[in-house]
Amino acid sequence: MTRRQGSKDYPEWMKREALRLYLEEGVPAGEIRQQFSIIDPNRISAWARQYRKEGEGMFAGKRSRSGRKPKQESTEAQIARLEMEVDLLKKFHAELRQGSLAKRDIGSSNTTGEDTK
Repeated sequence: MTRRQGSKDYPEWMKREALRLYLEEGVPAGEIRQQFSIIDPNRISAWARQYRKEGEGMFAGKRSRSGRKPKQESTEAQIARLEMEVDLLKKFHAELRQGSLAKRDIGSSNTTGEDTK
């Protein structure tokens, strides 16, 4: 479903608080709209209808703006990825260390400072 031009996406915390005020405390929708600067006069009642129909499910599984769900990794896949990252960092650190030792000429067999030609 495409959104209408100029429509506004309200954060989840605002929707939850507006629904709590409307459904539990009986605050009129007009007051809630004014308090949260909600433009659409039917937005609160639409959220209430959706909440009555879906319950907490209306907040679960929301898609990102790109339309794709965030990728979920299994625990095993996540552990394997992290182990690979650690191995790469260890190799990178070893290469950097070798480069810095070579630049400073540290670790060579000539420790007296004499030229051995």
